[in-house]
Amino acid sequence: MDLVIAWAKAFLLTVLVEIPIASFALRRDDRSVSRRAVLVFFASLATHPAVWFIFPRLPLTYPEMILAAETWAVVIEGVFYAFVFRGVEPWRAAGISLLANGSSFGFGLLVRAYTGWV
Repeated sequence: MDLVIAWAKAFLLTVLVEIPIASFALRRDDRSVSRRAVLVFFASLATHPAVWFIFPRLPLTYPEMILAAETWAVVIEGVFYAFVFRGVEPWRAAGISLLANGSSFGFGLLVRAYTGWV
């Protein structure tokens, strides 16, 4: 149960960081702020459980696991953005995903280092 609570905290932190970043970056592709926010939320929901519950079980070193998990999140969310936001080129979708995921990953490391929260 502690792992599920830790995941929920990490997921909350993830969406609090990624929704504003990706929603802002996608503002020209969809006028509805709420629709952008919901779609970014679902993109994170599609990848985050695997990052927490599947990738740590793979026979990888910690750095390899982090690289694989974060690459998974960036690629899948980028593909999602390219499909659900009309007119978003794949490379731009990938860049938005990389920016959002990199920001939440970095912020999560800072929060953990300074508060131990996640």
